[in-house]
Amino acid sequence: MPLPDNSAPWPPRQWAPELADMAIDAAWYSGDRRKLAAVHQGAAEHRADGQRRLWGRGRAPAPGLREQRLHIPMPADVARKSAALLFSEPPRLTVSDTALQDRLDELTGDRAARLLLEAAEVSAALGGVYLVTAWDAEIGPRPLLTHVHADCALPEFRYGHMTAVTFWQELDRSGATVLRRLERHERGRIEHGLYLGTGDNLGRTVPLTEHPSTAAVVDSLGPSGAIETGIPLLTAAYMPNIGPNRTFRGSPLGRSDLQGPARDLCDALDETWSSWMRDIRLARARLIVPKGYLRDRGPGMGAGFDEDQEVWSSLDIPPTEAGAGITMNQFAIRVEEHKSTADALVRQIVEAGGYSPQTFGLDGGPAATATEVEAREHDSMVTRRAKTRYAAPALADIVEAMLQLDRALGFSTLTPERPTVLFGPAVAEDPASTAQTLSLLAQAQAISTETKVRRVHPDWDDDAVATEVQRIHAETGQTVPDLSPIPHLI
Repeated sequence: MPLPDNSAPWPPRQWAPELADMAIDAAWYSGDRRKLAAVHQGAAEHRADGQRRLWGRGRAPAPGLREQRLHIPMPADVARKSAALLFSEPPRLTVSDTALQDRLDELTGDRAARLLLEAAEVSAALGGVYLVTAWDAEIGPRPLLTHVHADCALPEFRYGHMTAVTFWQELDRSGATVLRRLERHERGRIEHGLYLGTGDNLGRTVPLTEHPSTAAVVDSLGPSGAIETGIPLLTAAYMPNIGPNRTFRGSPLGRSDLQGPARDLCDALDETWSSWMRDIRLARARLIVPKGYLRDRGPGMGAGFDEDQEVWSSLDIPPTEAGAGITMNQFAIRVEEHKSTADALVRQIVEAGGYSPQTFGLDGGPAATATEVEAREHDSMVTRRAKTRYAAPALADIVEAMLQLDRALGFSTLTPERPTVLFGPAVAEDPASTAQTLSLLAQAQAISTETKVRRVHPDWDDDAVATEVQRIHAETGQTVPDLSPIPHLI
C-alpha cells in the first residue's frame, strides 16, 4: 500500500478514534493547563460519575487574574515510574557470536539505554511507542536507534504483527495551511512524501525539495521513488505499553496507564488541590476597620488604612456599638480533609495503573532488603514482568533489523542474528542477603560453584565464569588432580 492519495481526510478515519483518545492522554501527560481545557471541552467535560470535570469548565479567568485551577503532575509521575521500573537498568541483549556481541554492545550503548528510558515513559502515557532504526553517514558508520510517539503513526497489522507503518510530522503551520512530512516503512523500503493541506485534510503532494528536512533524502531515493534498505525486515517496531486495549477492544494498540477511570481520578485530584489552594487564598487574615480609621489619600485616590501606624486616637462612639473597633477575620483551612482526600485519590490512580502504593512513596517504612521490597511492591513487580513480555519482542525485532542494516550498508561484515533479550531484576539484591542465600544452599549441597558465580556476577560471559570457578577451586583445594598413569612407569 503506497502513501495516501491527495486530499485524503486527516487523520484517516480508521485511526481517528484512537488518535483522539491519545490526544487526551497526551494532554494529561504534558500537564499543560491550556491543553487540558481544550481536550475536555464539549463531550469530554463530564466525568463518568456525572460531575462536571474541573478542566471541562470553559470559564476563563477574569482579566488581570491568574488561572486558579491547579494541576498536579500525577500522570507524568506514573509514566516516569513505569519507565524507571522497566528500563532503569537496561536489558541485556545477547547473541551467540563473540564478534557480533561486541558490535551489538557498540550499537546499543549508553545512548540506546537513555532512548529506551524515554520511549518507555511516552509508551506508558500514550499506550505504546515505535522503535525505529535509521542511518546517517554524517553522524557515523552505524545504524541509529530512535523512537516515534504513538500519536504520530498509522500502523498496519495482520494477525497481531505490524506489517507497515506511516509516520507523520507537522513541519509548518501557517493559518489554515499545514505542511506535513510522511514517512512510510515497509519491508525492504522506506517512502517519503511531503503534503500541503489543512488541519483535517492531507492536501496535495509537493516536491521533497520544498523543505530542508526532506530535501536531504532525495539523493537516497531509488528508481521506485523509495529508499531501498536491502533487508527483508521492517526498520520500525511497535512496542505496546501493555494490553489489552480496554476502550477499543480488539485493537492491536496497547493500553495507556491512564486509560479508563484514571483520568477522572486525576481530574478529581486536581479539583481537590485547587480547592485546598482556594482555602488558603480565602483564609488570608483580613482586618475590618471603622471608617474613622481610614485616611483620605486625595482627590480621586479614595481612602486607605495604614497598617504600620502605631498611634491612633479613639473614636467618639460607645465601645459597645457594633463596628467600633478593629475586627480580624480569618477562615479555617481544611488541611486534614483535603490531604486525606488527595492521598486516597493518589492511591486509586496508582492502583488503577497496576502499581503498588509503596512504589510512589505511600505507606513507606524503614529500609528493607530486596526480598522485602519485592513483597511490598508485589503489584508493581507483576506489572513490570507483564510489560517486559510486551517490550522484549519489539526490542528483538528492532535490534535484529539494526544488525542486518549494519551489514547491508557495508558498516560491518558480520553475519547478523536475532538477539536474546534479558531483563534484570527490578530491585538489586543486597550482598549480605545474596551471601546468606548462597551459604544456605551450599550447606544443603544444593548448588554448584558455577551457579554461585553466575548468581553473584550475572553479567559475566561463560569464559569469565569458567576462569573464576577454576580460581575458587584452586584456592579452596577442590581441584581434582590428574590420576591418569604416567606412560614410562607402565
